[in-house]
Amino acid sequence: MVQPAPAGTPSRPDLDGQTVLLIGEDSATGRAIEQRVRAAGARVVHPGLEGVDPAELDRVFDALPLPIDHVLVTGTDPYLAPLAEFDFTRAERDVQEHLWLPIRVARSAVGRVRPGGTLLFVGGSAAGRPGPGLTLTSALAAARHALITGLALEVAPIRVNLIGSGLDVDRPLSARLLGTTLAEHPSDPGATRQVARVVRPADVAPLAVHLMCVPVTGATYDVDGGGRRV
Repeated sequence: MVQPAPAGTPSRPDLDGQTVLLIGEDSATGRAIEQRVRAAGARVVHPGLEGVDPAELDRVFDALPLPIDHVLVTGTDPYLAPLAEFDFTRAERDVQEHLWLPIRVARSAVGRVRPGGTLLFVGGSAAGRPGPGLTLTSALAAARHALITGLALEVAPIRVNLIGSGLDVDRPLSARLLGTTLAEHPSDPGATRQVARVVRPADVAPLAVHLMCVPVTGATYDVDGGGRRV
């Protein structure tokens, strides 16, 4: 008897026939995840939605054939500024994206995402790294850990998880923090004091697909090349 091909191979993709709604900015990491999701057999719908308008979220969900299997939400660069230079209007956009957007997506997903489907958020991994200019972003990153756990309980059996991506090759903010062009930055551990290894889109994409396929919920996964340990 011929044995079935392992999941994830071209003849038996992990996400074969499933629908993934992609919400967020255009970034190298987002594109890498989208490519990986398509290779796993899924249909990707990208409505270009970036805001937190609840009516717009509902419109996007309602326009899709139901049920949706997975929702992937990618984020923007966090706002970093010392207290003396703090722009509260700019900071409020971060609060909207990191706190209100996941809550609104989760509420819109109920009844539209199938039981066992996934809400997967991709953001930064600054939690636990306080410092000048990092007050807001570290607080929001820490809050998202609790938020993801709470939302997983609220919308079960839909699953909710978070990937905290470290300094990313595609981020202008990362280049500014490292003081170098990330595309040319060494990937060896210990390359700088600030980061052990620059995170590449290919580091995040396989994990995103994996979390859509396994029965895990309420979890946060930091992919930062060991930066939090340096």
